[in-house]
Amino acid sequence: MKKDILNRQDLILLVDTFYKKVEQNAKIGPIFTEVAKVDWTHHLPKMYDFWESILFGKAVYKGNPMLTHFALKEKTTLQEEEFNTWKSIFYETVDELFEGENAEIIKQKAQSIADLMHFKLNMPKSHITIKNK
Repeated sequence: MKKDILNRQDLILLVDTFYKKVEQNAKIGPIFTEVAKVDWTHHLPKMYDFWESILFGKAVYKGNPMLTHFALKEKTTLQEEEFNTWKSIFYETVDELFEGENAEIIKQKAQSIADLMHFKLNMPKSHITIKNK
């Protein structure tokens, strides 16, 4: 029987395993390695903090992932197919390593985050309204 995601060490295992799979994925791996040229020694600790904030409510993450992804969208395609691939690898990794309430919660959170990010990145410009103060 697998255990649930209980602490930062579990998140580190999840994130490290997940991103190893992402790097090897033919669809989205090149986005990380060739387009974004991710520095994994810098990126992975940010992801540990991000997921610790999301899953356990600890205010350890500092950053704005939307800004990073808007900049990335200028260089490559970030459409439904790419997001679905990301989600599929994430769910597979969680299910491979963990089971339990937090494992289910982190998959739900990942889906919500990815779906919202996809929407914001790909929303038609005509739907963007600028409010004057």
